[in-house]
Amino acid sequence: MSGDAVVAPASPGRRVAAEAVGSALLAATVVGSGIMGERLAGGNAAIALLANALATGAGLVALILAFGPISGAHFNPVVTCNAALRGGVRWRRVPGVVVAQVAGALAGAVVAHGMFGEPLITFSTHVRSGFGQCLGEFVATFGLIVVIDGCSRRSDSRVAVAVAAYITAAYWFTSSTSFANPALTLARSVSNTFSGIRPVDAPAFIAAQILGAAAATAGSRWLAATPRKEPPMDEPRIRVLFLCTGNSCRSQMAEALARQLSGGKVEAFSAGTDPKGVHPLTIRALADVGIDASGQASKNVRTLLKEKFDYVITVCDRANESCPVWPGVKERIHWSFEDPAQVEGNDAEKLRAFTNVRNAIANRIRLFLNAVKIHPPE
Repeated sequence: MSGDAVVAPASPGRRVAAEAVGSALLAATVVGSGIMGERLAGGNAAIALLANALATGAGLVALILAFGPISGAHFNPVVTCNAALRGGVRWRRVPGVVVAQVAGALAGAVVAHGMFGEPLITFSTHVRSGFGQCLGEFVATFGLIVVIDGCSRRSDSRVAVAVAAYITAAYWFTSSTSFANPALTLARSVSNTFSGIRPVDAPAFIAAQILGAAAATAGSRWLAATPRKEPPMDEPRIRVLFLCTGNSCRSQMAEALARQLSGGKVEAFSAGTDPKGVHPLTIRALADVGIDASGQASKNVRTLLKEKFDYVITVCDRANESCPVWPGVKERIHWSFEDPAQVEGNDAEKLRAFTNVRNAIANRIRLFLNAVKIHPPE
């Protein structure tokens, strides 16, 4: 459930597998701790819920830290969709990931039943219905997405702790005990145990979760948005397009940095010849210099062919070779930067590569602004 935790350049198959295994372990944690808590509590529902909440929170920290570098550790369809809306996941990958999350969660519930000698699949009779319960799910999911969006531009360890802490708290302050996850809701509907939910009640929970996630995604984007400073009408303003292959790292950085360093005097755009989605470490590296790029998205260069630009700047060699001709452009410029997404190593080494490229791009943009006689406000 970490959203944009630092993701290694894993293959799509490995990411899907990681989401399936992580979802299975999370479901086993939720269902298994519910069974154990109920058996040991001697009929005291408060003690059973406390055991269930603490085990779920502890499990979330461990699972997010373990699977975050591979898949982002979403384990939750609404978290995956939120990441896709912010450019962290390609939309064409979302259906496969969601199927893996649901299948993994169902498998985890079955494994939990097997561990405790329960029937492997038994539809739940635990009633969770009514407006109050659905409102609880809306609030639980809304808060989860807000926490993820607010923390995902920091370290993955902070995201893990924040998500786990929120879910643990929401077990107690929401009327629904905070499912906040469509995949887990389906898994818990086939578990006639303490953590279960009647299958007939599950659709309303899932609808509330989707609505809560959608509201949080829109609200988080609005809260995090930084108003662009418009230059006075008598000051020069130019339109610049930055191009690279994937429009995931270098051109995204150049777009954001040009806008910031020019004080709004450059109308910056970026695109790719083969767009692949904004890399999470691009957002992280820009956040470290005070730029919120969570609203940026990859675009295909073909969508901008009718636009007029003063300058077209390619920032990778492949894009330079395939760059289309723009009529009316003052100058086409090429800057060659290494692709930081190709750097291998641990999380710190990968982030360092993105930081180094970000700094190199910033230096070139400063020289460019000086050359075109654009000076940011003091």
